[in-house]
Amino acid sequence: MKWGVVSFPGSLDDRDTLYALRDVLEQDAELLWHKERDLKNADCVVLPGGFSYGDYLRCGAMARFSPIMESVVSFARRGGLVLGICNGFQILCEARLLPGALTRNRSLSFICERVTVRVENTHTPFTRAAAPHELLRLPIKHGEGLYVASEDELRRIEDRGQVLVRYVDSSGRATEAANPNGSMHSIAGVANESFNVFGLMPHPEHAVEPMLGGEGGLKIFRSIIQSFA
Repeated sequence: MKWGVVSFPGSLDDRDTLYALRDVLEQDAELLWHKERDLKNADCVVLPGGFSYGDYLRCGAMARFSPIMESVVSFARRGGLVLGICNGFQILCEARLLPGALTRNRSLSFICERVTVRVENTHTPFTRAAAPHELLRLPIKHGEGLYVASEDELRRIEDRGQVLVRYVDSSGRATEAANPNGSMHSIAGVANESFNVFGLMPHPEHAVEPMLGGEGGLKIFRSIIQSFA
């Protein structure tokens, strides 16, 4: 399949995502510059982590108005697969392709550590390669990862199974101590109602090789590949 990785001014993980896709997974992938509108026939578009536009105003607020986002929004509304990682998750929320918003961490400080997430719904293009309630170890690195939504919206996304990954401890329990940023309902990642758009704060592209600390991130990418196939 063909992948497009969007590169914004301030993107940090676009090259890491390309490495994971090209070198580890042997996929056809290329960068998509933010000023362009051509998605280069991508079957899945990835919005990577980083600090797009220096995170001015709000995280993802300016990137949402990049020319390429017009194409990404149209692509998503036609059913195209879109994955947003960290800053990409923030951008998707700003573009209203995903519910809720990401705000300052509970600690009001930047956090960089490995966390455990539990796969909550395996009947999606982004999680089908995982086992139900499988635990994945993934790194996080963000200052604004606290997921918020209204109580009504939270109830709807929980009822629909839109929460795909949740912060848990090593035994699989969603506890306050295991929630690194204070996200409501310990939410680490959500999908849209059609399950073709997914955003998560942890970085699967940094967990694709044992020498980098684990391969948990491969479950996300291989799920997408299997779904497309």
